[in-house]
Amino acid sequence: MTTAQLADSAVSFGPAVALSCRECGARIPLGPHYVCVECFGPLEIAYDFHQPGRPAVTRELIESGPASIWRYAPLLPVPADVAAKPNLNPGWTRLVHARNLGRELGLRKLHIKDDTGNPTHSFKDRVVAIALEAARTFGFTTLSCSSTGNLAGAVCAAAARAGLRACVFIPAGLEQAKIVMAAVYGGELIAIDGTYDEVNRFCSELIGDEAGEGWGFVNVNLRPYYAEGSKTLAYEIAEQLGWKLPEQIVIPIASGSQLTKIDKGFKELIALGLVEDRPYKVFGAQANGCSPVSAAFKAGHDVVQPVRPDTIAKSLAIGNPADGPYVLDIARRTGGAVEDVTDAEVVDAIRLLARTEGVFAETAGGVTVGVLRKLVETGKLDPDAETVVINSGDGLKTLDAVADAGVTATIKPSLAAFHAARG
Repeated sequence: MTTAQLADSAVSFGPAVALSCRECGARIPLGPHYVCVECFGPLEIAYDFHQPGRPAVTRELIESGPASIWRYAPLLPVPADVAAKPNLNPGWTRLVHARNLGRELGLRKLHIKDDTGNPTHSFKDRVVAIALEAARTFGFTTLSCSSTGNLAGAVCAAAARAGLRACVFIPAGLEQAKIVMAAVYGGELIAIDGTYDEVNRFCSELIGDEAGEGWGFVNVNLRPYYAEGSKTLAYEIAEQLGWKLPEQIVIPIASGSQLTKIDKGFKELIALGLVEDRPYKVFGAQANGCSPVSAAFKAGHDVVQPVRPDTIAKSLAIGNPADGPYVLDIARRTGGAVEDVTDAEVVDAIRLLARTEGVFAETAGGVTVGVLRKLVETGKLDPDAETVVINSGDGLKTLDAVADAGVTATIKPSLAAFHAARG
């Protein structure tokens, strides 16, 4: 569907009214575009939440919706009937009051937003659900992406549910569990000998090739829509806290989009009067082996210098994060910070979270919990403030990180053997 045809159609993107450049502010009609034609800056969705004939967005309206991200459809670039269409209905995952972990770290009001409850066990189901709806609207027949693992599985699962083809691209050497989880849904899975950034560049080239005709790349030509899915984390956290914002939040950084969209979601809730306008601090978390945003923050730079990733946290291994500069702006504006931890600290944090709260996080969750602990130790977090940390994926996807865990002892089936084994 061309932009002209889209403009003349009855297609609804809900409250979305245009694509807006994040750099120069130029606006263009809604379509499968991701780069500003004026300055080549990135595009994002612009909204009008007060359009004539649209119901006011209230707490009651949201609470009456389904137990999925579609309860927030009035705040997303989707039609009102989106929940009735074939999709994975992600979201409304649990917010865990982490009393045990909080006591161990010295935080009195700590919560974990645990996104392992999504259909493919990561937050990527949220962003793909929005991109899928845009792909349908634009008439794409194949759903695709460049991925560090979780997104590949989410795209293949969503495409299977929607009856679309899927072809996804990953760096060679990804965790085997993530490869299997993407491949089992029946789509094509192509490994490329290179880093994620090289895979992403390849996908950008494929969009302009005849082989990519009719393909919706969720994190390239559908990126403005896809990225909006991360706002639903902000909405859910606020609603689950009793319609209030956390005072502190720790968020993993891969491309940086999750962090920037959570901030956007908080600001929208404030603007709509759904939550009290009060200060909140945003903290970004990276692994030391891929920490270009953390390095820029600590050096006081506004430009993020790309790096070649070398970390077990492969889902965060993006050496040239597209939203890096915007992450720096948000961390500084809110009084937060960007910090990083070593791979050994990541593994220790995975074990700590599992031992204290019964939550098994993948390596990205180990990064956020590890950074959380480091921020407490360095005095950057207020121990009395309401704090949320994001766990974006399931530890079953990154078992290699804790592969040395196993049975305590192997014994004969007798009480004597049991007592002997325990010393």
